[in-house]
Amino acid sequence: MIENVEIIRKDIKNIYLVVNPDCSVVLKAPLSVPDEFIKSYLKKKEFWIEKQVKQFKEFQPNCTEKRYVSGESFNYLGKSYRLKVHKSEEEKVSLYRGYLHLYIKNKEDVERKKKLLDIWYRSKAEEKLFEIFNKHYTKITDNKPQMAIRSMKRRWGSCDFEKNKIMLNPKLIEKPKYCIEYVVFHELTHLKYPNHNKEFYNHLTYLMPDWEWRRERLNEN
Repeated sequence: MIENVEIIRKDIKNIYLVVNPDCSVVLKAPLSVPDEFIKSYLKKKEFWIEKQVKQFKEFQPNCTEKRYVSGESFNYLGKSYRLKVHKSEEEKVSLYRGYLHLYIKNKEDVERKKKLLDIWYRSKAEEKLFEIFNKHYTKITDNKPQMAIRSMKRRWGSCDFEKNKIMLNPKLIEKPKYCIEYVVFHELTHLKYPNHNKEFYNHLTYLMPDWEWRRERLNEN
């Protein structure tokens, strides 16, 4: 596992280790930290890394195997919903009575079913993620940042400090609301502290004392 870690040296003060949703592992370290220290640090974190990778692998495998047929499970805001596919001239997706309903002209057209669901998920992401962002950004700054939805393979969110802008991954719409809030607070905190230094984590803890628990749930679900 340690051999597969991407090590990036930057002008930062602290070591930052992350396991991304695609199971890649990245360690960012200060320029002055010796190689032996990094090896020792990764050795201590080996069990944690393996645990995170395992959790992502358990969550993700079915994502590439969906056939978009009735009975399959799809996640939305932390809950799992069974899909019901209906033949219909009017094509749409709706969520009601505990099921995710997909209406489509040709029930055998897998690509069309996938596209309809992707459009529905994207629209819900734009609605709910902006709603959460607008509710909480004033707790961190009076200068309203820009917020955008952007597909990202390795991150749940990102922050452009210079442009006063944060980006959120639309896949977050599948996660519980408290996990989305954690990502929003995390990225907004970067507008005050660009790096993952002590001040950053102190401020994040002040704003959200249980952020570590939320982060763990984000990686588990």
